Amino acid sequence: MKRLSSLSFALAFSTLALSSSALAVVGEAKVGVILPLTGQTANFGKDSLDGMKLALEKDTSAPKLNLVVEDTLGTPSGSATAVNKLISSDKVSVVIGEISSSNTIAASAPAQSARIPLLTPASTNDAITKGKDFISRICFIDSFQGEVMAKFASADLKAKTAIILVDSDSDYSRGLRDSFKASFTKFGGKVLEEISYSQKDTDFKAQLTKVRKGKADVVFLPGYYTQVGSILRQSAQLKIKSQYLGTDGWSGEDLFKIAGPAAAGHYVSAHFASDDKDPKVQAFVKEYKAKYNREPSDMAALGYDAALFIKNAIRVADATDSTKIKDAINGTKNFQGITGVISLDGDRNAVKSAVITKTTTDGFKFHARVNP
Repeated sequence: MKRLSSLSFALAFSTLALSSSALAVVGEAKVGVILPLTGQTANFGKDSLDGMKLALEKDTSAPKLNLVVEDTLGTPSGSATAVNKLISSDKVSVVIGEISSSNTIAASAPAQSARIPLLTPASTNDAITKGKDFISRICFIDSFQGEVMAKFASADLKAKTAIILVDSDSDYSRGLRDSFKASFTKFGGKVLEEISYSQKDTDFKAQLTKVRKGKADVVFLPGYYTQVGSILRQSAQLKIKSQYLGTDGWSGEDLFKIAGPAAAGHYVSAHFASDDKDPKVQAFVKEYKAKYNREPSDMAALGYDAALFIKNAIRVADATDSTKIKDAINGTKNFQGITGVISLDGDRNAVKSAVITKTTTDGFKFHARVNP
């Protein structure tokens, strides 16, 4: 019975064919984790790690994952350093991380060179996996996310004009700018202006004065919650009337702490919504709130999925050999995650749905689901 139970559990998370010889005999595996536990996006890293821990506490079946966690400091150089340490000193078989696209790009080069698989839970820039067979992700990509928001702006909000506020320091933000612009134009809209800011900026009044003058129907703001919160607060002070559209970088309760009441009333592309009626989502939300006494964010849900995704790959590979784990990761189809059903395509990108949420005084609320 125990053997049949293990087989049932494995099949629940992957449609890869398993023979009796493929049942997990690997007792444990050393898994590296690189996350921004300090720095501007520290909440992303902490939420993601909390999600991973909850997943592994809930699923105690073999193999046991021994997580070796490194703080990237939220920087590209810190991410590369963290990966090199995990590979050379800790001898991990696989790495989970990072969150920011720029940081994952920096980490992916040493991982690919060492032939150690790296799975990012949340980095969406299209270029991350290209030409790198050891690099994969369980999140959707920016070309999909940007098109989702452009189509929503055009079809649902009937927007004809847009201004894009872009973080000039971020591969993530620039990639989303390009995707949104191309799609919005294709749907008949006009981008009036692209306005840049830096991750080091705290005063955005110069940029927002241009936004106010432009009077666009929508303002597309693909950035991270730290700057976005300040931009929304200062935008309200300038009485800007345009509708703001955000992306998954807005995720987390700190957006509302930084922006205050100005955080409400915007539409955001997301991986997850805690009020989604899906029974799997509600079970996860209940467990997460019971353990951490707060609502789970996108990053928490993605972290949860990433831990179980890797555990399933090691079970399927029936080995701690990095190449075998890579092959199992890349071949995964129909993985039943909290953030959706995940299948990796030929470029090792997740084919999955996106969620559009609306920001309210009570946080992010489910608005619609968009399938690929």
